[in-house]
Amino acid sequence: MTNTNRRVTRALLSVSDKTGLIEFARTLAAHDIELVSTGGTAKTIAAAGLKVKDVSELTGFPEMMDGRVKTLHPKVHGGLLAIRDNAEHGKAMQAHGIAPIDLLVVNLYPFEATVDKGADFEECVENIDIGGPAMIRAAAKNHEDVAVVVEAQDYQSVLDELTANNGATTLALRRRLAAKAYARTAAYDAAISNWFAGQIKTDAPDFRAFGGRLIQALRYGENPHQTAAFYALPDKRPGVATARQLQGKELSYNNINDTDAAYECVAEFDPKRTAACVIVKHANPCGVAEGPDLVTAYRKAFACDTQSPYGGIIAVNRTLDADAARAFTEIFTEVIIAPDATEEAIAILAARKNLRLLLAGVLPSPSAWGLTAKTVAGGLLVQSRDNAVVDDMALNVVTKRAPTDAELRDLKFAFRVVKHVKSNTIVYARDLATVGIGAGQMSRVDSARIAARKAQDAARDAKLAEPLTRGSVVASDAFFPFADGMLACIEAGATAVIQPGGSIRDDEVIKAADEHGIAMVFTGTRHFRH
Repeated sequence: MTNTNRRVTRALLSVSDKTGLIEFARTLAAHDIELVSTGGTAKTIAAAGLKVKDVSELTGFPEMMDGRVKTLHPKVHGGLLAIRDNAEHGKAMQAHGIAPIDLLVVNLYPFEATVDKGADFEECVENIDIGGPAMIRAAAKNHEDVAVVVEAQDYQSVLDELTANNGATTLALRRRLAAKAYARTAAYDAAISNWFAGQIKTDAPDFRAFGGRLIQALRYGENPHQTAAFYALPDKRPGVATARQLQGKELSYNNINDTDAAYECVAEFDPKRTAACVIVKHANPCGVAEGPDLVTAYRKAFACDTQSPYGGIIAVNRTLDADAARAFTEIFTEVIIAPDATEEAIAILAARKNLRLLLAGVLPSPSAWGLTAKTVAGGLLVQSRDNAVVDDMALNVVTKRAPTDAELRDLKFAFRVVKHVKSNTIVYARDLATVGIGAGQMSRVDSARIAARKAQDAARDAKLAEPLTRGSVVASDAFFPFADGMLACIEAGATAVIQPGGSIRDDEVIKAADEHGIAMVFTGTRHFRH
């Protein structure tokens, strides 16, 4: 059987992140591996007392154009791409004085970090690496002979193999590293292309790519027979992907999806204005409320539906305090996510070992621009995030009766919530709390009736004389195509309606509202969420 191990005689190192570099280089040198390097990397290695050859000595050309041109040379790429067992390649190497490079260590200019810190256009462009990706792709293509390392966390794997194999790497390792190398350059190019599209304000570029860094390999996907993994995107939108998990089991696919839904919804409520709590089950809010403090908001949200929150997700928009933590532990909860938490609250939740606690630091901006993507058979649907917020909408009163101040306050609250519930959606609200939510139905009438029925169930459990939909307001994520959906809401007790408007039967719906003395406002903005 052919020996596929490859002895490393020469390594080229060119890294922007110097983490672990000296220890790695020192061990390579101990294996009698010649070190070749570039610019700042070479200076760092030399300063540690290690012998290193500058790449300009290898190529016979100095670095030029502010370092833009240093590795784009046949003596570099020939050393990476030459097939060692190919006689013709060997002759070319000998004829042109090309020495083999058996190990390439490159991490790229920090483009993503440069964009993330808000650098200007010119600085971002200067942090687009050219020579690095070219070398990485060359080495990865020739992985039969060359090992390529694109980040420091793989240094130890290489060193372990060199020790175990008398200074050689195995084909299995080289293939794994090559696969990672191509994925890294793909993610890097995706970040650059999406940033560039945003800079020139192109909503539909001819090519669109997304790339991310693995956060966590998941046990399974939505169902146990599906595989899954969780990746971080370069935009670093605050939320479940950026949060610190303080305790509990690892998050599942469904946990992550539901937690994202909860945190995005609670971000609609400015923490400087009010405390807010969102309870989510199966990616839909089952209770949302505002209050003077988190405990009050939670109690009001929970009262909307006392059955669904079991095993659900709780999101809050302020620092989690001890009183709220105690309230949250009254039933089984899968995940709690907050911007922060007090030490006392953390200690209280620590007693619930299976509860996951996530601290995200800050809330995402509900009005910030961003992209979302969804796969379909053979394609990728990409759209801008639904960043419309009700405070920015010109509300148009279309009925004879205008909403009272209290109704208008609740209408705005309900329309914040309706944006985060699966369509078709009806949300009843009263006193800054949901009192009935109907989600994901094929008919808007059914959504209205389901929400009303859940309000009746909640009233029965709380031993109320009547459901809280009596005297409530109602929000619809899209227009009422007929008056029947709105009439179902009126039958449930709603006194005011907020909806986008825009149906060819708007006049019919407005007439029905006027006949029942209902106030109705149009937003002009639809909030479909499929």
